[in-house]
Amino acid sequence: MRALRDLSLSAVTAGFVAVLVGFTSSAAIVFSAAQASGANQAEIASWMWALGMGMGATCIGLSLRYKVPVVTAWSTPGAAMLITAVAGLPLAEIIGAFVVSAALTALLGFSGWLERILGRLPTSLASGMLAGVLLRFGLNVFTSMEQRFWLVGAMFLSWLLARRWSPRYAVVITLGIGVAIAAVQGELHLERLSLALATPIWITPKFSLAAIIGVAVPLFVVTMASQNVPGIAILRAHGYKETPVSPLIGWTGLTNLLLAPFGAFALSLAAITAAICMGHDAHEDPRKRYTAAVAAGVFYLITGVFGATVAALFAAFPQQLVLAIAGIALFTTIGNGLAAAVHDPQEREPALITFLVTASGVSAFQIGSVFWGMIAGLLALAVLRVRK
Repeated sequence: MRALRDLSLSAVTAGFVAVLVGFTSSAAIVFSAAQASGANQAEIASWMWALGMGMGATCIGLSLRYKVPVVTAWSTPGAAMLITAVAGLPLAEIIGAFVVSAALTALLGFSGWLERILGRLPTSLASGMLAGVLLRFGLNVFTSMEQRFWLVGAMFLSWLLARRWSPRYAVVITLGIGVAIAAVQGELHLERLSLALATPIWITPKFSLAAIIGVAVPLFVVTMASQNVPGIAILRAHGYKETPVSPLIGWTGLTNLLLAPFGAFALSLAAITAAICMGHDAHEDPRKRYTAAVAAGVFYLITGVFGATVAALFAAFPQQLVLAIAGIALFTTIGNGLAAAVHDPQEREPALITFLVTASGVSAFQIGSVFWGMIAGLLALAVLRVRK
């Protein structure tokens, strides 16, 4: 099988780091959203099962189908929105809103409308957006040294040495050094781990106008603007321009539709974690980096099956270790994004504006800076191209 031949240790590590970063950065938000929806502990475990199965299936299936690193994720902005939007609604109606949002995503994807719109997006702006999204992760490597200087400093030094002598396995070596130091310092908190399987629980959807207007439509818009559009732009910025995006969105939406009654509130293309699987550290050959996304999919399936156990395992790592390995894994991608953004002198200023707005973290109408960075860049490009 070609995938097994193309697989490498660096790709498996990239997939693991992507899942590690995804879980540790936003799992708490998903748990909070589930609790705000009125789900009990068993139903929350079902949510994690459904999300893990959905992300795993789409990562593996789409990456193997198109031979590109397609990484999916839950919608973190969508989960944050749910914490306040679901107040007072019955859980069955909230599930019904998940179904409607997923159906809208599948419709938009398979119709091809989104791909026609994004086909006009300049590469320089997409690259500026990519660099802006990932900038804070690169900065986290150095800000984390304030709390854990010896841990993060040793990881950074080991990465520099590995890049000099064994660049393909630099992130693997860095992660290993970080875990070993954390273990010696007694900062790996594994004492609360217990093996527990998640059981899927079906909740029959009910549909109400209040839930559709107040939950489904905002969830669809926020997920599309803050997750799917940046995810597509990052795919393009890494050179995978021939991959049709319509089926990626369509199949993600359809998978979400099937799993929504079990608690899959919103599946989407990943942005930050996808970049980890698309960089040089995942595989030196861009044609083989899809195996990193496949590896991420396998880890997602494991997280779905073991739910809370895996979440506790990821939580056992020191926060500074997670921040450091995420930033280090993205160094090359940040550099490539900045280089591509300013390459064309005629688009340099709009790309810079896109980068700055995206990196600022500004948000409005529950839509994050990624979307507004792209809007600002397109506006600047349009104004500067108008003839005097």
